[in-house]
Amino acid sequence: MKKWTFSLLTLALVLVLAACGNNNAKNDNSGAANTPAAENDAANTPAATESVKLVVGATVPHADILKFIAPKLKEEGVELEVREFTDYVQPNVQVFEKQLDANYFQHQPYLDEQNAQNKFDLVSVVGVHVEPMGAYSKSLKSVDEIADGAKVAIPNDVTNGGRALLLLEKQGLIKLKEGAGITATKADITENAKNLKFIEADAAMLPRQLEEVELALINTNYALEADLNPVADALFIEDADSPYTNILVSRPDNKDSEAIQKLAKALTSEDVKTFIQDTYKGALVPAF
Repeated sequence: MKKWTFSLLTLALVLVLAACGNNNAKNDNSGAANTPAAENDAANTPAATESVKLVVGATVPHADILKFIAPKLKEEGVELEVREFTDYVQPNVQVFEKQLDANYFQHQPYLDEQNAQNKFDLVSVVGVHVEPMGAYSKSLKSVDEIADGAKVAIPNDVTNGGRALLLLEKQGLIKLKEGAGITATKADITENAKNLKFIEADAAMLPRQLEEVELALINTNYALEADLNPVADALFIEDADSPYTNILVSRPDNKDSEAIQKLAKALTSEDVKTFIQDTYKGALVPAF
């Protein structure tokens, strides 16, 4: 009888210990049981928006405008890399060759001429500002001081050269063949009362020509690089209604992309208009 009693007590103790073990096992497994749910919660958490990088070529002052809007674009998921150029050739070549996503330095007549000359198919995205071309001199204080036979330097590319001649015509210094328009050349001059001698040079080099000529017709971006103030230093300058609006340019394959359109919107924002007006004080004029 005592043996049976001892055996029953032993069995009961084993069962109690087994039950405790099972409960502990359940408690130990409770964290593991929650892991998949935690993983599901993590999986359902929205991922951070992936930023898109845009590489844009520009000259001064266009590069400064792009740098101004870069922080705002970053908030919108567009990382803007600005590559600065000192010439008018490579920015278009590199957009066409897809080394750049876009460029911002030129007006439509120049783009049209470059597309035709080089068989590019680059397109305008949006117009941003006008840079009135001005006439500068180290030796003259007014147009009236221009002497007979004075040397005048103008850009050697077709569109900016024609632009310079039209500006000289507006001042009454020369007369061009009727209908010559924006592609006018020296061959289109029909009257030159002061016998001006024209020197053609790369647009970027014109500020350096000021020591060698009486007058130089210089694009605003190159004037600013040479510390010339178009408003204060130019003997005469284009009107604010100049048709040479500087544009954002890209390719047909990315013109309508979300990133390019965000860039276009930022460039034509009220913030940029205020920045241009406050910073350049008439040397640049917003075109929107």
